[in-house]
Amino acid sequence: METLNLNPVRKHGCADPQAVAPSADWTIDQNWEAYTQEEHGVWKTLYERQSKLLPGRVCDQYLDCMKQMPITADEIPDFRRVNDLLMKHTGWQIVAVPGLVPDDVFFTHIANRRFPAGQFIRSKEKLDYLQEPDVFHDVFGHAPMLMNPAIADFMQAYGQGGLKALERGILPFISRLYWYTIEFGLVQQKDGIRIYGAGISSSFTESRYCLEDDSPNRIGFDLERVMRTDYRIDDLQKSYFVINELDDLFELAQIDFDPIYARITDQPTYTPDRIVPGDRVLHPGTLRYHRQKAARTED
Repeated sequence: METLNLNPVRKHGCADPQAVAPSADWTIDQNWEAYTQEEHGVWKTLYERQSKLLPGRVCDQYLDCMKQMPITADEIPDFRRVNDLLMKHTGWQIVAVPGLVPDDVFFTHIANRRFPAGQFIRSKEKLDYLQEPDVFHDVFGHAPMLMNPAIADFMQAYGQGGLKALERGILPFISRLYWYTIEFGLVQQKDGIRIYGAGISSSFTESRYCLEDDSPNRIGFDLERVMRTDYRIDDLQKSYFVINELDDLFELAQIDFDPIYARITDQPTYTPDRIVPGDRVLHPGTLRYHRQKAARTED
C-alpha cells in the first residue's frame, strides 16, 4: 500500500536537511545537474505509471495544464524551465527547500506565489512508500495545477490566511482546508467525479482508491464542515470532499475567514470517518479498508 506522509503546512526538501545550509528564506539551488541517471530513472518509472493511470480519473484542467508543462518522462524537471511557464501564466514559481521549513516561512512563500518544493527524489526501493513529499509529488502533483487561475489565486489566499492563523494560534482550521482541497480534493465534472488534489494525483494507490473503492465517504464540499474535520497524514483517507467546479476556489480565495474562525473555534471537531447531519453525501463509505487494517493490527 502506498503512503505519502504529508504535512500541509511544513514542506519537505532534501533527504538530509543538515547537509545544506538554508538561506534566510530557506531556499536552495535545485542543483539540477547533480541528479544521477538512477534518480532520473526513478522519475521515469513514477511518471510513466502515473501518466497511464490518471486519464479518466484526474480532472480535465490537470491534463490540459500538464500538456503545456516542460515535464516529461525522460528526466526530473528543471525548476528554471517550469518557472518560465508558471510565471508567464499565473505568476507562480517553484523554489527548492532543503527540508522542513518553519510554518511562517512556508506561508510567506505561498502568500507570495512561491511553492516550496523538495528537490530530492525517493529511492527505487521506496516507490510506494515515502514519509515526506519529494520532487515527484511536489512537481508532478502540484505544478500543473498552479497553471490554473482558480488554484493559483486560492493558494495565495491560503498563504495569507495561514500567516493570520499562525499569529492567532488557530492553525489547524486552515490546515484542514488545504488538506481537503489542494492535497486531497475531488471535483465534480460532467462525466463524473475527478481528482484535482496533488496528494492523490501523485499517488498510484490513492488515485484509484479515492474514486473506485467503496471504503471512503465522498461528501459535497462545505467550508466550515471541512475546517472542523481532522485528517490522517499517514494512510489513505476516510473521507473526500467534492467541490462543484474548480472555479469555486475563486470564491474561497475572496472569503474573510475571521467570522468563520469566530463561529467554529469552540465547536467540536469531526473525526475523518464521520458523516454528520447536513452533509451532502455523494457516496456513504463502508470504511472497509480501515476496518480490515485495524483487524489485522489487533491480530
